[in-house]
Amino acid sequence: MAVGSRVTVVARPRRREGAPSQFMLELLGTKAVQGEEPPRILHFNPRITGDFSGRPVIELNTCYRMQWAQPQRCEGWASRPDEDKVDGELKCEKWTRWDDGAKLEESKVNWWLGSLIGKPDKDSVDGTYPFAEGKQFVLTITAGLEGYHVSVDERHVASFPYRTGYNLEDATGLSLNGELDIESIGADHLPKSHPSFDPQRYLEMSEQWKAPPLPTQPVELFIGILSAANHFAERMAARKSWMIATRKSSNTIARFFVALNGKKEVNEELKKEAEFFGDIVLVPFMDSYDLVVLKTIAIAEYGVRIVPAKYIMKCDDDTFVRIDSVLDQVKKVPAGGSMYVGNINYYHRPLRSGKWAVTYEEWEEEAYPPYANGPGYVISSDIAQYIVSEFDNQTLRLFKMEDVSMGMWVEKFSRTRRPVEYLHDFKFYQSGCFDGYYTAHYQSPQHMICLWRKLQSGSAQCCNAR
Repeated sequence: MAVGSRVTVVARPRRREGAPSQFMLELLGTKAVQGEEPPRILHFNPRITGDFSGRPVIELNTCYRMQWAQPQRCEGWASRPDEDKVDGELKCEKWTRWDDGAKLEESKVNWWLGSLIGKPDKDSVDGTYPFAEGKQFVLTITAGLEGYHVSVDERHVASFPYRTGYNLEDATGLSLNGELDIESIGADHLPKSHPSFDPQRYLEMSEQWKAPPLPTQPVELFIGILSAANHFAERMAARKSWMIATRKSSNTIARFFVALNGKKEVNEELKKEAEFFGDIVLVPFMDSYDLVVLKTIAIAEYGVRIVPAKYIMKCDDDTFVRIDSVLDQVKKVPAGGSMYVGNINYYHRPLRSGKWAVTYEEWEEEAYPPYANGPGYVISSDIAQYIVSEFDNQTLRLFKMEDVSMGMWVEKFSRTRRPVEYLHDFKFYQSGCFDGYYTAHYQSPQHMICLWRKLQSGSAQCCNAR
């Protein structure tokens, strides 16, 4: 999709016996690596007969790399006037449940009273809940400058800000599920091609974004950034935002770690990008969810052998990093101590059923060792050296979830080598952004630039309410 693109669905919700009636409309992106589901760039979920709230609700959300963001729930009352709007539209409009006759009559009375005394009618009958079992609806999703706008039967219902690590144009698929009889689907004003295959359109091939030569002396912090081959815009946004601090300092280095894509043209553009900017480390395998852990090992090796660093940080390409704040945290550990810093999960249990189940053969214990969330964590160099040595000796246990793997390795290091100080802080934020963050996850390229501008003005505030 592009700005101005529209998708229209004409359908009727069905009754579901013995369970809440609902359906899901999702805009899907291109699968970045094998083994993952395509990212849900927009998840639009009306629950017609209600959920735990006991009343009809519409939930909007995103899901990226199997992680849901904080949902936006529209429950029948309008968004607060002081809440951020999307292209000038409310995130949630007011409605009355279509079959609640008493409330509807009350709203009509209020409207007539308002008319008689000259009161503005903006807060009167905004409309009924837009969906009902057996009732046909015409739903249109329009892509704006700041977010998606949902209208039903030509009435605005909700607006949802862009807030994942994906660009607007990355919405390339539509999915419909649930109790729904579909009558027609249409789309217009769609782009003719996907920009991922023409990165020159938005890559600024400027000398100012090139990585400086590697230092000849050890550095304090090396940052390895996991990225996918077709994430050109995400890398460019990082270069033009928080990575500026690494280019201005000889004590901090950052590099992207990228595996190969299944499409030849994507790999060709990736190699051109790597040659020009000098900040990409190509790992020699095809990108796959089960092999992401190898990228993490590559980051540790680079921070030990190529750019010896006191601390090694791992993050994702949709993570915004406040480097000074991260260094302030790691310096809380006494000099020379072994440390593991991040948003640490304790007593997290593996899933034993479902698509992402972990078998007892893969992990037999009832809980994982403590591990930091993958979007941003730091280890000391002695732990990184241990990981590289164990991998070279073929004694390093590999697990399909890279952040859990790191927790396993740190736990074994602490048990067999020397104690590790675990430093937990919620500000290494997993689910998006909140004011005062050290790292902010799920940031779109636009939000990366916005966060950097705010940071330059002295404000560690988010660009969108989560």
